Amino acid sequence: MMEGRGEFAEVKEASILPMLIVDMENKENGSLDVKNSVENGRPPDPADWAVTDVVNYFRTAGFEEQASAFQEQEIDGKSLLLMTRNDVLTGLSLKLGPALKIYEYHVKPLQTQHLKNNSL
Repeated sequence: MMEGRGEFAEVKEASILPMLIVDMENKENGSLDVKNSVENGRPPDPADWAVTDVVNYFRTAGFEEQASAFQEQEIDGKSLLLMTRNDVLTGLSLKLGPALKIYEYHVKPLQTQHLKNNSL
């Protein structure tokens, strides 16, 4: 019985990583963001997001608990795009693990995508 659980955990973890990679690839070409912006009612460009759009983005991304910190600190899209790694790790009073994931897998890619889209 225990062996089965171990194998399941390995399969589950292995499947998460490719999804993150695919997700980031889709964001690079813009297709995922355009689709999500229509589905979630958010403007395609994060610079145009209101505080509620930012909060909903992180709720949808699986950070239900941490999303309220963006609300409390009144982080809108423009603020989100200006955030540094240190801002996310210390300024939002989040636990370190989720804060690192939020910055690396969400804030940083959104900033990169915004810069790419606006430098064309």
